[in-house]
Amino acid sequence: MSISLDSIKRNTISRAPLIVVHGPPGAGKTYFAAHAPNPIVIRAEDGLGALDVDAFPPAETYQDVIDALASLFDDGHGYQSVVIDSLSALEPLIWAQVARDAGVKNHEEIGYGKGYILAMDYWNDVMSACKALSHKGITPILIAHSAIVRYDAPDADPYDRYQIKLHKRAFALMVEQADVIGFANTPVHVKKSEEAKNKAVTKGKRQLQVSETPAVIAKNRYSMPDTVPLEWGAFAEHVPFYQATAPTTE
Repeated sequence: MSISLDSIKRNTISRAPLIVVHGPPGAGKTYFAAHAPNPIVIRAEDGLGALDVDAFPPAETYQDVIDALASLFDDGHGYQSVVIDSLSALEPLIWAQVARDAGVKNHEEIGYGKGYILAMDYWNDVMSACKALSHKGITPILIAHSAIVRYDAPDADPYDRYQIKLHKRAFALMVEQADVIGFANTPVHVKKSEEAKNKAVTKGKRQLQVSETPAVIAKNRYSMPDTVPLEWGAFAEHVPFYQATAPTTE
């Protein structure tokens, strides 16, 4: 392919964003994702509770998850979003698949660290499928638990931060590939009592943090505010894809 000024094309909004939402249990991650446009849920764990949303049968293997993603490439189903609930539960399924393919009982038997390296082929397949679906206009929303992890900063003293609860290699892939990483939480205010003891109390409504701070892994590619309400409508109004595809009214 020859490169010239004639080959230049203006970038357009051509695909849905790939979204990762992490946070502590009960933060409202699944509720948020279930209110995306026409969602279907792939359940690596049962976090739906009483939510009224379409879902595949619970995934028992990594292949179940891949098959569910593959089925969405067929046209005519009407789903506009696919939710994987959760990445943290999918990871053990991937490790089990790595072990089966290697003919061992546990992925750690393969050799020091090698099982985690092999697992990245499976993670890459998941992310490739999600990216391909996003090009079809289907929004992948990947839910994950959070872990508080010590971070050794190169220019500061070590500190703790909330990050996606995955092995470091899979975690790095999510940070690289996602268009949005949101941290779901309820703001907390630390209040001193008369007894001079600190007391944590909730302050305000649930929110989605989409800009990174030293304490939280988050990101977005859309110049969004640092935080938005943990409500799909409030989130979507800041993402160009949803503005471009919203039905027009006269």
